[in-house]
Amino acid sequence: MNKLKLITIVTALCVSFSAWALSLNEAKDQGLVGENTSGYLGLVVQNNQAKAVITAINAKRKATYIKLAKKNGLTLAQVEKLAAAKTIKKTQAGHYVESNGQWIKK
Repeated sequence: MNKLKLITIVTALCVSFSAWALSLNEAKDQGLVGENTSGYLGLVVQNNQAKAVITAINAKRKATYIKLAKKNGLTLAQVEKLAAAKTIKKTQAGHYVESNGQWIKK
């Protein structure tokens, strides 16, 4: 019976912690992250949760960019540049984008 209680408590804690995790949309809505000119997310405001989101997503983006580069006979830099233009263009109003090294609201 004690094991069951312990499992229940641990499960509840895990669910609670995941509820506190910051999503990409929340980070963008709060102005913590933005799309930069390198094709990746950048940190607009210092925040550990936002930094964790950026790290995870940028790793996935880079893996995808590498695959696209190989598939299409392009360099990683070319794919990153194309991706940056596309993501900046698609960024919704009120979210941050990088322009000339500065973060601006679109």
